[in-house]
Amino acid sequence: MEVLLPSVSGKFGEAPELTFPDAPAPKGLRVEVLQEGNGPVVQAGQEVEVNYHGQIWNGEIFDSSYFRGKPTRFPIGVGMVIQGWDQAIVGKQVGSRLLISIPPSKGYGENGNPRAGISGTDVLVFVVDIIGADDDHRYR
Repeated sequence: MEVLLPSVSGKFGEAPELTFPDAPAPKGLRVEVLQEGNGPVVQAGQEVEVNYHGQIWNGEIFDSSYFRGKPTRFPIGVGMVIQGWDQAIVGKQVGSRLLISIPPSKGYGENGNPRAGISGTDVLVFVVDIIGADDDHRYR
């Protein structure tokens, strides 16, 4: 059975729009590189700078740094963000745009994130633009 992911409009650096397929959300973590970057490969322990857009599968947008007009920074690959992000972003090149589908088990778990409107059964979809990775702020 073919796994269908949402289609994404927009290029790296632009606020994306997602169009969901008429299909159920995939099981497990799915990562599609929409645009391959040509920067260094992101390594666990680095601090990354990204723009991201988060939406519930076939549902509401729950967060978007594009709408705030400011990227965000955080340590990656060390358990400081949801597991799906740690697994999807590490190993990708700076300058890449990723489409990530994250099951609840690699997102916010069975409790969800009620403040963000995320239930414990929601599959999360992110478009992430990796702007940079900083070796000066390595976390171990």
